[in-house]
Amino acid sequence: MSTSASPAVRLVRGDITDQSVDVIVNAANSSLLGGGGVDGAIHRRGGPEILAACRELRASRYGKGLPTGQAVATSAGRLDARWVVHTVGPVFSSAQDRSALLASCYRESLRLAAELGAKTIAFPAISTGIYGWPMDDGARIAVRTVLAETVEPVEEVRFVLFGAHAYAEFEEVLAMRG
Repeated sequence: MSTSASPAVRLVRGDITDQSVDVIVNAANSSLLGGGGVDGAIHRRGGPEILAACRELRASRYGKGLPTGQAVATSAGRLDARWVVHTVGPVFSSAQDRSALLASCYRESLRLAAELGAKTIAFPAISTGIYGWPMDDGARIAVRTVLAETVEPVEEVRFVLFGAHAYAEFEEVLAMRG
């Protein structure tokens, strides 16, 4: 697996479950069994196949759940994608720097997507919802990591951002190239 030039990076305002890509990244909770936000939307739209695959992972390799900063792939169920890559973002803490864990979510998701042979990948703004990560810092970490860590054969990375605030923060960081 060799490092390639930075991929095309696109910003999309909308619902990540509407994307037609090889990999949709799920901002999962460690249980892998669904939840709120992006995680719940992916499980609802993807259907029972995703939950069944996550239950298999819990029964075998991830009995205690998926650790923060790591990534694992399942089928995409009914989504217009080949795989869902589940990653667990860190909960924001003003008392402890967890930015390396957030960067690891993007890095490990990209690594796994490349191993799967994916050319296109869609990311949400990991940890910036209920986990409380400030959007401006989350955007900076996401864009810098993707631009620095992308590997072949990934050609396009989409950041699919639900609201105008998220889109504006990512747009500003991308304009400065991280």
